[in-house]
Amino acid sequence: MDKKKILIADDETSIRLTVGRLLENDYVVLEAANGAEAVEIAKGQKPDLILMDLIMPKLDGYTACAQIKADEATKGIPVVILTAVGHELNKKYATEMGAAGYLTKPFSIKELIKLITTLLA
Repeated sequence: MDKKKILIADDETSIRLTVGRLLENDYVVLEAANGAEAVEIAKGQKPDLILMDLIMPKLDGYTACAQIKADEATKGIPVVILTAVGHELNKKYATEMGAAGYLTKPFSIKELIKLITTLLA
């Protein structure tokens, strides 16, 4: 069985590495260091799920999510916002942009895995 692909879009290398290590046994892990890269990788690689930080250079997570959701080729990919910004307003905005989930850093690994499993089921 082919492993599903997960794109981790975060400008913090440590977050990409940490989350990547958690997922690499069960998934093919792709990485993007900014929002513009995330949009490009989403178009080129068609990951099954995207974990997206909000505060990133070149393109923030909201804009990247909106662009991914506006594109016919990538609009079906679930995007989970993974960020240190936990305000209710941000969650509401992210949902309006098409995000399928919202986790605040530091996040629970159990919670992250459960959300990924649910969205990929």
